[in-house]
Amino acid sequence: MLSIKSPVLFAGLFCVFLLCGCEPTTPEAVTTKFWQTLAQGELEASKTQVTQATQHLVTLKDIDNHSIISIGAVTLSDQTNALVVTTINRNKKSVTFDTVLLKEKDSWKVDFAQTHTNIAMVPFDGIVKKLEELGDNFTKGLEESVPLIEKEMENFGNELKGQLDEFGRSLKKPPNPSQNLNNPKPTKPPPNTI
Repeated sequence: MLSIKSPVLFAGLFCVFLLCGCEPTTPEAVTTKFWQTLAQGELEASKTQVTQATQHLVTLKDIDNHSIISIGAVTLSDQTNALVVTTINRNKKSVTFDTVLLKEKDSWKVDFAQTHTNIAMVPFDGIVKKLEELGDNFTKGLEESVPLIEKEMENFGNELKGQLDEFGRSLKKPPNPSQNLNNPKPTKPPPNTI
């Protein structure tokens, strides 16, 4: 059995155990710690929650001080990728996006490059939805117009067939007897020619 007689050693071990127990281990915990430390202006602490390859991208410009962070649903695509729905309330505006996490050395870390891309795409969400609605409306209108277009194409085809038939009949008509195509009228040579 281990006996700890020194109060300083006991306090030191207690702090080590406490710190080890505070290290976030789930995608939700890592996401929360990352955004909270960034909102508190603790840039270096927030970088410890980010993948090694994307730490250089993290700046304090990415979040306002004292923003309110809410974490939502977590989606694990496999054992090494996760998405955490994240909402940040800043300047009385709410921004919702997916924080992307990857497993790095058996620990969840924020992939800040992908997360930053997700944040950048938020303003385009409305535009994309409007374009989808426009496409749906166009498709619906086209589907409703197809029978009318088919009918018009059929009428056009019938009219064209009639005109071609008439043209074919005109080609089969015998030539006008008043016009002799085999003996055309001789033309006069121009004056002063020999």
